[in-house]
Amino acid sequence: MDSELLKKIIDSVEDTKAAPAGQIKQQGCNITEFVGSGMGDTVGLVIANLDYHLHEKMKLDPKFRSIGIVSSRTGGAPHVMSADEAVKATNTEIVSVEFCRDTKGGAGHGSTIIFASEDVSDSRRAVEILLTNLERNFGDVYGCDAGHIELHYTARASYALNKAFSAPIGKAFGITVGAPAAVGLLMADVAMKTANVDIVTYASPAVGTCFSNEIIITFSGDSGAVRQSVLAARDVGLGVLRGMGQDPQSLTKPNL
Repeated sequence: MDSELLKKIIDSVEDTKAAPAGQIKQQGCNITEFVGSGMGDTVGLVIANLDYHLHEKMKLDPKFRSIGIVSSRTGGAPHVMSADEAVKATNTEIVSVEFCRDTKGGAGHGSTIIFASEDVSDSRRAVEILLTNLERNFGDVYGCDAGHIELHYTARASYALNKAFSAPIGKAFGITVGAPAAVGLLMADVAMKTANVDIVTYASPAVGTCFSNEIIITFSGDSGAVRQSVLAARDVGLGVLRGMGQDPQSLTKPNL
């Protein structure tokens, strides 16, 4: 993550903080499908009645007419964590979670998440909830010129995390990410050795990522054990980046 990218992300955070709490950032767009935007160059859109041919190609259940779409240039796991909250609170289904090689040239991913529903109001609400949760979920993303680390934890995984990372639904779930990839591998090793957790997925630059310079693991287990492993991974990841002469900073406000 270079200094120009970090500045852009921090600037977008400041713009988000300027909006009233709980509200979605708006920029005067009068397009009906536009729901709002958020940090990470994220846009939220809704389509009330998806075209029949697109519906077929996307292999949607015939009962779903409406979709909500969230797409970002930076981020990935923060968006999935936010989508997990959205799907818990609405009558929607997660159709797809895709990561792309983006981050404006940085080490990580962008993302696209699609919700589907029978009623457009559910899709719109899911997008709104995702957008309003982004600032909180970017709090445990730390960036600097040398790289970045991400830590995510939930006491109860739902369908978005299951779709993206095969998370066991209803169980505590953790994610650790480190860039450059060597940082991520050390974080993964520490996380697995710290507490009694079960690894769920492992992704490296050539396997399970879109060739991003990261190593990512996800794991589940008892709530206390998962949280302990995430915290241990955070400490070692920050320590390595600082050892590289950097001072990684939270992109908003840490939660862990």
